[in-house]
Amino acid sequence: MSDSALRDGYGIPVIKRKLTIVGAGAVGTSALHWAMQKAVAEEIVLIDVVKGLSEGKALDAVQSSSLCRFSGQITGTTDYEATKGSHCVIITAGLARRPGMSRDDLLDKNIKIVSSVTENIIRYSPETVLIVVTNPIDAMVYTAFKVSGLPKSRVIGMAGALDSARYRCLIARELGVSPEDVSALVMGIHGDNMLPLTRLASVGGVPVEAIIPRERLEEIVKKTQHGGAEIVGLLKTQSAFTTPGLCAVEMAEAVLRDKRRVLPCAAYLEGEFGVNGLFLGAPVVIGGAGIERIIEFPLTDEEKDALKLSVEAVERQVEAVNRLLM
Repeated sequence: MSDSALRDGYGIPVIKRKLTIVGAGAVGTSALHWAMQKAVAEEIVLIDVVKGLSEGKALDAVQSSSLCRFSGQITGTTDYEATKGSHCVIITAGLARRPGMSRDDLLDKNIKIVSSVTENIIRYSPETVLIVVTNPIDAMVYTAFKVSGLPKSRVIGMAGALDSARYRCLIARELGVSPEDVSALVMGIHGDNMLPLTRLASVGGVPVEAIIPRERLEEIVKKTQHGGAEIVGLLKTQSAFTTPGLCAVEMAEAVLRDKRRVLPCAAYLEGEFGVNGLFLGAPVVIGGAGIERIIEFPLTDEEKDALKLSVEAVERQVEAVNRLLM
């Protein structure tokens, strides 16, 4: 690569790649910020249906490029033609939760939004990898999968990556240690029936079940399951955006840099963990072509019962999606 190639803040050459972020709301703007900070692509496109919104936010971002050492191209637009040739697309477009709303309350309207977005993206980037952030994620990633016609490996939902980040943070705060040293996994639906696995969580290699009392662990699990609702209740008019934006970019970086990261994401399961024909949170390996493989491991009977609740909830969502897409 030439000396004039785009480099990140540490001087590491960046592979020439194009990233599109659909939706210039809070999560999309956060994703743009983190994509610049991490210099995951040479070209970043921010697109929104509201005229002037993506253009203004892109211009604001461009003006920060000298401070965050980003030398690539940033475009704000309402025209999907500008997204042509995107290697990876993050879909954040859709209605956000308000206090008192469940993720399921967003289902009907966001199915229509995600369907339209997916059709437009695939028209100009048929070889892309889709990362879906719009809620309810497990249903929206299924929608994008059905509408796009892409192989299952190239359609991924951002679910467990966010939930696991929250889980790790809560464990770290309980133990008074750095979140960097906490390893933890959340599987299942991105909702109240998600499954934070306590027996696999560890800090510095030490199982947390050995050092955190059971009742405190149960409280941490419940707080993880309702972490998004807690933020919605505090913000009133919007949902979480900083961490969701970063998690989406972490996933996009794994694609754009072919990093083969192991991340918990909503993947299309065909027999893994006893689940068929649904997108559900599971640990996967993400590289340049999307999901390279799903990492399957034995679950305890208790974990299987908990996962069944996730499956039942996602099945109800998928039935609604199939009715609306007919």
